[in-house]
Amino acid sequence: MTASFAGWPREAFDVLLQLDGEPSEEVRQRCRADREQLVRQPMIALMNDVADADGAYEDFSVWSYAKLAWYWQHQPAVVRIRKFLELSLGFDLDGLRVQGAWWYADSTQVERYRRAVGDDASGEQLATILDALRTKGFSITGDVMKRVPRGYDKDHPRAELLKHRTVRVQRPLGCDDWLHTPGVVDRVLEVFGELRPMMAWFATHVSV
Repeated sequence: MTASFAGWPREAFDVLLQLDGEPSEEVRQRCRADREQLVRQPMIALMNDVADADGAYEDFSVWSYAKLAWYWQHQPAVVRIRKFLELSLGFDLDGLRVQGAWWYADSTQVERYRRAVGDDASGEQLATILDALRTKGFSITGDVMKRVPRGYDKDHPRAELLKHRTVRVQRPLGCDDWLHTPGVVDRVLEVFGELRPMMAWFATHVSV
């Protein structure tokens, strides 16, 4: 299939700049058509090209508008991998960022996560995956408890991972000139590929 994503127009940043701060309803409505054409539609085209290149990313959605100003100032897109497990992109005045996340999970998945982290084989595998992502510039965050959960030794070798109730891995890709080119598709596929071991770990051990 012929690629449809040509890059974000430079004017996309002009529109987002008008929506910065606390834009009034009048400003939002004045910018709506330009924002749709210059910001949201390119994200849809990008996600379609990414899905065409790899069927693993076919289940995606590109958010529309809402009452909060944040939704006008940021353009997210989400790829659902499994329940509570997703990849996402975000486009705003800072450029493009990528995230892999396991979050909003129910108690069953949280318990599966703890058992998998506590296990020497699977737990060490996740620790190695996350360490590799850190070396590639990803930040590892999430909802983290103050103490190691009940039933696990406070001196467990993966105590810090056991404290997580969510895991978010993010990396900003910036807003250089490549954002205005079709090369964004390959860049996104490359970074999604870097996150694939983490996604596979959660799909195997947690989000089953």
